Amino acid sequence: MKKAYFIEIKPTTEQITKIHQTIGVCRYVYNLYLSKNKELYEKEKKFMSGYDFSKWLNNVHIKEHNKWIKEVSSKAVKKAIMNGDKAFKRFFKGLSKFPRFKKKKNQDVRCYFPKNNKTDWTVERHRIKIPTIGWMRLKEYGYIPKNAVVKSGTISQKAGRYYVSVLCEGDTAKHTTELGKTGLGIDVGIKDFATCSDEEVYKNINKTTKVRKLEKKLKREQRSLSRKYENSKRKRGESATNKRVNINKNILRIQNLHARLANIRLEYVKSVVNDVVKTKPTYITIEDLNVRGMMKNKYLSRAVAQPCFYTFKTWLIAKCKEHNIELRQVDRFYPSSKWCSCCGHKKVDLKLSDRVYRCQCGHTMDRELNASINLLQAKEYMILT
Repeated sequence: MKKAYFIEIKPTTEQITKIHQTIGVCRYVYNLYLSKNKELYEKEKKFMSGYDFSKWLNNVHIKEHNKWIKEVSSKAVKKAIMNGDKAFKRFFKGLSKFPRFKKKKNQDVRCYFPKNNKTDWTVERHRIKIPTIGWMRLKEYGYIPKNAVVKSGTISQKAGRYYVSVLCEGDTAKHTTELGKTGLGIDVGIKDFATCSDEEVYKNINKTTKVRKLEKKLKREQRSLSRKYENSKRKRGESATNKRVNINKNILRIQNLHARLANIRLEYVKSVVNDVVKTKPTYITIEDLNVRGMMKNKYLSRAVAQPCFYTFKTWLIAKCKEHNIELRQVDRFYPSSKWCSCCGHKKVDLKLSDRVYRCQCGHTMDRELNASINLLQAKEYMILT
C-alpha cells in the first residue's frame, strides 16, 4: 500500500540555491510549453504533445538559447513538461479551463525527483537524502517510517519555507478495530461545520476570534501592498528600487498569513475526521454537496470556500478505508433538511432562514440535527468505501 508523507525540511544555503534554480527552470519550461502550443495553435491549428516538445527542447532550444536548463535534474524538467501535457488534455476533455502561466510570486511550482537507483532516496530518523541535492534535515524526527520504500518525492516552497512530499510503499495494514452497532449521519454546513446524528456539533472555525484577527491582519497587509504598488509606479530610480525591496517583504508577510490560515483550517478538518472515526460507527452517511453551484452565490461564495468541504470528504474516505468503515453518500437532491426525522413528512416551503425544524406532527428539532438523522436513516445511497 502506498502512502504519502508531507514534512518540512531545513536545507542549507547551497541547497536553497539549488532548489530555487530547479523550481525556476521547471516554471520556465512549463510556461514555454504553454506559449509554444498557443503560438502553434494560432498559426497552424495544431497541438504539440509533451513528448514532441521535449525533443524540440533538447535538440533545438537548449543548443541555440538556454544551456542553463541542463544544470538541473532532467527528470524534474521532464515532469514539468508532462504536467503541462496533462493540463492540456484535461482542457480538451472539458474537465478544466485553459492552462494558465505559472507566476513566481504564487509559488505553485514543485520540483519532482524520481528514484532511479536504490540509494537515491534514503530516509533516516532525522534526515532524508534527495537525488542531486543531498542530505537534508527534517523538522519532525521519526515521522517517515524507516522500513518504508521511497518511490519518488517532490520539493515545494511556500511562504519562505521548504517542504518535501515523499511517496512510500510499505506494509501499512488496515486497522482491525471492532466497530459499533450503530451508524452515523453527518450534515455539513456554514453555520456549523458538521452536525452528527449523535448530537455532536463541530463549530465553524472561521467564526473564531483567532481566525478573524488573522483575516483582519491579512486585509491590512494587502491594502499596504496595493499602496506600495501605486507609489512605485509614480517614482523611478533609486527610490523605486527601495520600494521593490519593501514590496517583496510585504508579499512574504501576506504569504505567511495565507499559509497560517490554511494550516489552521486544514488542521481543524483533520481533527474533525479523526474524532468522527474514533466513534467507530458501522457506517457513515454524508451528502453530495454541489459546492460549485453554491460558489456562484456572491454573498455565500467566501463562506462556502473557507470550510474545505472537499478536503473533509477526501480525508474521510481515506480514514474510512483505513478503519474498514463503510462510507455512504446520498444523492445531491436528497431532501435531508425538508423531511421530518420523526414522521417522514416533507416540508416543501422550508426556507434557509428557518434554523429550527417544526413539523405538523409537533416534532421540533434543530435543522442540522434533523438533517443528520435523515442521512443516518437514508435507504438510497452510493457506497464510496
